[in-house]
Amino acid sequence: MTSQDVLGLKVVVIAGGWSDEKEISLDSGRACQKALTEAGFKGVDLLDAADGEFVSKLVAGGYDVAFVAMHGRYGEDGCIQGLLEILHMPYTFSGVLGSAVSTEKEVAKTLYRQAGIPTPRGTDVAAGTKLTDDDVDRIVGELGLPLFVKPAANGSSFGVTRVTSASQLREAVERATAGGDRALIEECVTGTEITVPVIGNAEPKALPIVEIVTGAEFYDLKVKYEPSSMHHVIPARLEAGVYARAQELAVRAHRALGCLGASRSDFIVREDGTPVILETNTIPGMTETSLLPDSARHGGIEFPELCKKFVEYALEAHGKSEA
Repeated sequence: MTSQDVLGLKVVVIAGGWSDEKEISLDSGRACQKALTEAGFKGVDLLDAADGEFVSKLVAGGYDVAFVAMHGRYGEDGCIQGLLEILHMPYTFSGVLGSAVSTEKEVAKTLYRQAGIPTPRGTDVAAGTKLTDDDVDRIVGELGLPLFVKPAANGSSFGVTRVTSASQLREAVERATAGGDRALIEECVTGTEITVPVIGNAEPKALPIVEIVTGAEFYDLKVKYEPSSMHHVIPARLEAGVYARAQELAVRAHRALGCLGASRSDFIVREDGTPVILETNTIPGMTETSLLPDSARHGGIEFPELCKKFVEYALEAHGKSEA
C-alpha cells in the first residue's frame, strides 16, 4: 500500500472512556485527529468510547483503521483492543495480550526480570487487604523507606503515594486499591528520571531519551500535564554508554511485553549508571507536547508524520499493508 493509498483510508480516533484519565485521553484524541488531518488523511472522526452509541457508530462508520487514544482502564488494558479484534478492524498500538501484560505492573515486572531488565524490588497486595502491624514491619524491613505505593494497573500517577514513614503505609495501600486494583509496593530508587520512547513493530527503535526534571518528589499528575518546556530535557544528560544502555533496555522491554507501534518506558538511572525500569506505557500521552511526541520531534519526526507512522504500523501489524 502506497503512502497515498494510506492517506485515502478512513480513520476513527477512539478516545475518552471511563477511566480516571478520560479528559487526558480526549485531549490526546483531539490532538491526534488534528495531526492526522494535517498529515493528509481525508476522513478522520473522533469517537468517545463512553458514548452510549459508540459501538453502533464504530460499526456503521465504514472505518478502515482505528487510532486508539484511550489511556488507563479499558483503553490500555486490552479491552478496547478485544472489541476491535472482534470487528476485524486494524488498530494502532499493542494487541490484547501486550496491552494486558503491560498494564498489570507486577506481571510486567516478571517479564522484565526474565528479559534481564533491572526493576525495583517490591510486592503486591490484593484489594481489600488489611495490613497488620507485622505486615507493615516486614515490608518496611525488606524494602526500606521511603516507598512508593501505586495501583497495580493504572496510569498518569493516579493513586500513587510516596510513603516516608511506616505509619503512612496502610492509608497509601487503601488509596491505591480504592478502584479495586491490587496495590504495588516498591522500594524507592533514586537517581535521574528518564523516559525512553520506542516505535515500530518487528524492528522497533528507540527515540531520543527525555530527562524529566520536576522539582517535585516524583513525576506526579500535576507535573505531567504542565508545559513540557518546564520539565523535559532532550536529549537526556547521560554518559554515552548509559544513554545507549537505556535505549537498548527500552527496546528489550518493548519486545518482552509484546508491544506494537509504540511504547514508552520510564526509568530511574542510579548514580552508578544502572537504568532501572519502572513501567512501560503502551498508549502514552499523544498531545503535541507529550513526552513521546516531544522526543520524536527532537528526532526529526513532526507530530503529523508520527501519527501517520502509527497508522502504517497498525496496517503492518494486522496484515493490511499490502494492497
